[in-house]
Amino acid sequence: MKGSLSEEALELVARRFSVLGEPMRLRLLHALMEGERNVTALVEATGGQQANVSRHLQTLAQAGFVRRRRAGLQAYYSIADPDVFQLCDIVCGGIEKHLSSQARAMPGAAEKG
Repeated sequence: MKGSLSEEALELVARRFSVLGEPMRLRLLHALMEGERNVTALVEATGGQQANVSRHLQTLAQAGFVRRRRAGLQAYYSIADPDVFQLCDIVCGGIEKHLSSQARAMPGAAEKG
């Protein structure tokens, strides 16, 4: 991490990471990569239940990751902080490296790959 962060700043960082610690929220962010979608489309894209998807979208909005726009009775969501994808790419890249090194370390991995 850059520089020295206060305890309060560290708490904020931890809360922001905890929001991303839920698989459904990551699915929702992934679904929103293609652009703005309404709740119905996000339910279909993620396979979640409408109430559950709405709750996770509210959490993502409160954390500043997504924005909400109302149009009549519909609520539309879009990405508010595109930097979240860069963060996800870094984490996913680290996981890929970790899994690759584990696979290479397994006996017989060279014969299977």
